[in-house]
Amino acid sequence: MPASRLLSVLLLLQARGRMSARAIADELHVSVRTAYRDVARLQAAGVPVYAEPGRGGGYQLLDGYRTRLTGMSEGEARALFFAGLPGPAADLGIAAEVIAVRLKLLAALPAGLREEAARIAAVFHLDAPGWYRDPERTPHLPLLVEALLTGRAVDVRYRRWRAPQEVDRRLRPYGLVLKSGTWYLVAAGEKGPATYRVAHVLDAALTDELSDRPADFDLGAYWASYLDDFRERRYTGTATIRLSPQGRRRLPDNVPPDVVRAVDATATAVGTEGWVEAVIPIESTDHARGELLRLGADVEALAPPELRRTMAETVGILARAYERR
Repeated sequence: MPASRLLSVLLLLQARGRMSARAIADELHVSVRTAYRDVARLQAAGVPVYAEPGRGGGYQLLDGYRTRLTGMSEGEARALFFAGLPGPAADLGIAAEVIAVRLKLLAALPAGLREEAARIAAVFHLDAPGWYRDPERTPHLPLLVEALLTGRAVDVRYRRWRAPQEVDRRLRPYGLVLKSGTWYLVAAGEKGPATYRVAHVLDAALTDELSDRPADFDLGAYWASYLDDFRERRYTGTATIRLSPQGRRRLPDNVPPDVVRAVDATATAVGTEGWVEAVIPIESTDHARGELLRLGADVEALAPPELRRTMAETVGILARAYERR
C-alpha cells in the first residue's frame, strides 16, 4: 500500500542515511522507477529529502531531521502490530493501547502522509468473525498473552471433545493464532506442540515455571502444517450426490470449500435439465446429512447406502411433522 511503503522509505533513510534509488527499490522489492516516485511523494509531503549526485551519491534526509515516533510505552509498542485489528486487539486486552499508538503514529507523520494515512484508515475495516455466529468468549486470552510475553508456563483446565472431556494440563505457550474469528493457542504439553481452542479453556493460572520457546519454532509454518493435517483427518469417506443447477449455485454458502472444489472437479452431467453427479468428501454420515439437508430438494444422496437411508428417514420425519394439523 503506498502510504505504508512511503513510511518504510522514510524509516529506511532515517536508519541508514544515504541510499541510492536502487538500494531503496531492492530493500522494498519494488522497481527503481517506483522508488523514484516514492521519494518524490515524500518531498511533496514536506519531508526534507535531498539527492546527492555523483558516484556514491543517493538520497538522504536533511541533517537533524527525525520522525517523532517517541513516547511509546511497552504495551503501545506491542499494540503497533494490531493497529488495524480493533476486534482482536480488544480480545487481547490492548484496545486502549491501540487507540493511543494510532494517534501517536498519525502525529509523527508529516502533514501530507498524515492525511493519506487517515484517508486509508477511513476506508478499510477488518471484521474477523465469520457470518452466522457470535464471537466466542475468551476470558482467559489476556492471561495467555501474558504467559507468552513473560515466557512462563500456564496451568489450564481444558474442555475437549473426547472423554474425559475436562482435563488439567500444564502448557508452555508458543503462540496465538486467530482463524476466522476463533483464537487458538499453540503450546507444548506432555506430548509436544499441540493446538488448543482458547474458548475451551475453562480456567487458567500463570505458574513460576519458565517456558523457553524453541528458537527455531516457526508459528506460521506450524499452523500451515496443522491445517494440512486437519484436512487429512477431517474427511473419513466420500459420498456420491446429484445436484440441481440451483443446488450447485447455493453450494458455496452451505458447505466447506473442500466440498465445492470436489464438486467442480468431479461433476458429470446427468439428464437434460442441468443436474450433475459428483463425488464429495464427508466427515461422517450424520455430518453429511446435516450439510446436504440445507440444500433441500436441490440435492439427492446416491451413495453410500447409509447416507441415502438416513436422508430418506429424516425427510420422512419432516414430512409427517408437516402433515399434522
